[in-house]
Amino acid sequence: MSEAPSRDASVVAALDGEQRVAILSSHFPQHGGRYLFLPGGRREAGEDAAACARRELREEAGVTARCWAQLGSYAMTLASTARVDLFLARDLTLGPRELTATEMDFTLEWWPLDAAIDAAEKGRFLLPAGPLALLLAARTGT
Repeated sequence: MSEAPSRDASVVAALDGEQRVAILSSHFPQHGGRYLFLPGGRREAGEDAAACARRELREEAGVTARCWAQLGSYAMTLASTARVDLFLARDLTLGPRELTATEMDFTLEWWPLDAAIDAAEKGRFLLPAGPLALLLAARTGT
């Protein structure tokens, strides 16, 4: 049985001016294929949810944003008190990505929001936080 998450995390739906969202993909051999996900990750020591979201978006997608909205906070599993905070980022500026050694195979693409939601419906996301963030972002009247 896997260990329950012990650190909170943040996930970001970053929408550009054309309503395209930053989508990452990577191969997950233990799950049998390539899956999509949104920028995000676990909080570092002393970091709050918003700071984590800003850092992860910059590192994984090379994006900074001027406008932020929190979309909600949810338990990761029933077996842990760790939470995942979801954010919408807008008014984006593109820059260099800052990938770690374990992230070097992350591919970044910009998808129309509707296409990303369709991919979530088809099971192309491995974890639920990304699809939930996409659906909540779509409801904000983007």
